[in-house]
Amino acid sequence: MTDTLDIKSSLKQFFGFDEFKLDQERIISTLLSGKNTFVIMPTGGGKSLCYQLPALMSEGTAIVISPLIALMKDQVDAIRSYSKDDSIAHFLNSSLNKGQIKQVKADLSDGKTKLLYVAPETLTKEENIEFFKTLKISFVAVDEAHCISEWGHDFRPEYRRIKLMIDAIKSEIPIIALTATATPKVQSDIVKNLGMEKGDIFKSSFNRTNLFYEIRPKLNNDQAQKSIVQFIRTKPGQSGIVYVLSRKSTEEVAKVLQVNGINAHAYHAGLDQKTRVRVQDQFLMQDIDVIVATIAFGMGIDKPDVRFVIHYDIAKSLENYYQETGRAGRDGLDGTCIAFYSYKDILKLEKFHKDKPVSERELHGQLMEEVVAYSETGACRRKAILHYFGEEFDEEGCNKMCDNCKNPKERIEAKDDIAIALKSVQALKEKFTIKPLIDFIRGNKTREMEDFGYLSNEIFGAGKDKEDIFWHSVIRNAMLHGLLRKEIEEYGVLKITSSGHAFIKKPTSLKIPISNDYSSVTDADIVTSGSAAGGALDEELFSLLMDLRKSESKKKNVQPWVIFQEPSLRDMATFYPISVEDMLNISGVSQGKANRYGLPFISLIKEYVIKNDIERPEDLVVKQMANKSKNKVAIIQGIDRKLPFDDIASTVKMDVDKLLQEMNVIVDSGTKLDIDYYLEELIDEEVMEEIFDYFGEAESESIETAFAELKDDDITMEEIQVARIKFMTVHAN
Repeated sequence: MTDTLDIKSSLKQFFGFDEFKLDQERIISTLLSGKNTFVIMPTGGGKSLCYQLPALMSEGTAIVISPLIALMKDQVDAIRSYSKDDSIAHFLNSSLNKGQIKQVKADLSDGKTKLLYVAPETLTKEENIEFFKTLKISFVAVDEAHCISEWGHDFRPEYRRIKLMIDAIKSEIPIIALTATATPKVQSDIVKNLGMEKGDIFKSSFNRTNLFYEIRPKLNNDQAQKSIVQFIRTKPGQSGIVYVLSRKSTEEVAKVLQVNGINAHAYHAGLDQKTRVRVQDQFLMQDIDVIVATIAFGMGIDKPDVRFVIHYDIAKSLENYYQETGRAGRDGLDGTCIAFYSYKDILKLEKFHKDKPVSERELHGQLMEEVVAYSETGACRRKAILHYFGEEFDEEGCNKMCDNCKNPKERIEAKDDIAIALKSVQALKEKFTIKPLIDFIRGNKTREMEDFGYLSNEIFGAGKDKEDIFWHSVIRNAMLHGLLRKEIEEYGVLKITSSGHAFIKKPTSLKIPISNDYSSVTDADIVTSGSAAGGALDEELFSLLMDLRKSESKKKNVQPWVIFQEPSLRDMATFYPISVEDMLNISGVSQGKANRYGLPFISLIKEYVIKNDIERPEDLVVKQMANKSKNKVAIIQGIDRKLPFDDIASTVKMDVDKLLQEMNVIVDSGTKLDIDYYLEELIDEEVMEEIFDYFGEAESESIETAFAELKDDDITMEEIQVARIKFMTVHAN
């Protein structure tokens, strides 16, 4: 075995470092001794050094198998930067011309090259295999080894042939396999496929202690984009990545950031190679602050100072999520990871797989189920991630570095409920996944329950008094506490652990948080965990503004919501507008509304800012792209010309119901709409008076609530929508 002193002196000689990270020293020592080595290490832990240093210390050439051709040049450049001679590292792939390939092979034959990066496809070519047989190969490194497993998030069939290709060169070549994301099932798949059963496994903790994890509800694209702009403005000049699922979204989100003064650029596979390289280099050189990218971006890129990673679309799997968030804070300093979650996005992802083979659909469904569980959990997010990767974790160690630990939910005693869940798994003979289990617990008489004869079981329906979301929480927490486990190879069938069997015999107290239900969230419900200026609601100011609205409403003899709706007050308590111009940037405030009602609120905010020495965000405007603005202008112009509503709706490509909704949004923001020409034909005068009387006294501006109150008087939803437009034009604007 290589002497420890030799390894440390080589580290200093080749890379200039004095100390190793994590298990690097033991890993390198094992590989240099000729043993197969499997390394599971989080992003930022220094995986690359585990094969780079042994390659430089060993006689011969190390072959490094990497999945992405686009990254090989960066990896080679990184090694060359530590040497006087470029021949120390090469890549061999389809991007090289014949002359370049000849030079690479010459350097290899002359023994000048210590590291050769290749794609798996390069190994499949017979001429390359024959050439490699002529070389002294020190070892083979399989980077991103999770690509081997069909159960992984980035399965590549060609990776499963790597061992055959290595054996074709020479069967005794040592192998080091490395990955940052591997569940226990993926780990066993890698070991089996590469024939590393007798090798040494080094598994570092997956816990990235410096990363803050947060999930925010995604109501719609505009709300998510606005939230992203507001967050990034609290991080001026800092590097960040925004991940999206489609090429189209990269362009759209990047443009929104650009028009709001953020130095951002799109990155996706549809860009030509020259543009991709330029954008990537500009990001690395800090000429671009924010990259809006599809998931390919960032893989293998060594940029230590990424301060935030945002998922505009939720990730396709928890492995993807962990790997992508892992690109933040690789220098050990704090990083923020925000993901926007909407179940609609999950449904979109499921549609992509509807035509795939059954086994692939079931595997994808299982991965999606884990993403939903993580996104909706009320428990510690760090504990949920680490549990997924087979690592036990005490949530006390989170140190409030996730939104759920920073703003903990109330916990309820769940001893009896967990007992019901475990006994139900027993009753179903441990043959079902979560969804049918909940059907059984809640007594849902599904075809599946009928066919298997479970309707007569004595505990069928034992939990019928509680909702699906509650039982999802109970089952997920039973898994987090090691009472249940998923059988991965059976596509997520639930099994009771030995601890679970002990719990059934003697239930003990277990308090759990109930999962977040995002299905009915509104703008007003969203509370972020940010603390920088412009990033979070000022609760004290919000309370003062609510009181002021109440007193102003009494002075003017109108309902409080007529003056400013609650989302507008929340914006004011977040961005501190201290002038009429500032007020125009607040959601739901037009010039007319600002002039009519704004001055007392501006005065209060100005006094509050001075008294509390508040540092205001410099720029309140979150500019949106043009489509909504075009619609608003077209609607206003159509009404000014007294066009029939059907014609206006046709112009903006809406039905009349959607048009009326948009018109109510327009008057809510303070713009007057003179629709008297339409009212005369549509609404009886007495009906108009009744609706006006209702809104004059109503505590809520909700059209749905008004309809529930007035429908018994034969007043239609359309009449209420139209009359409310008139009411807001007269009284609120």
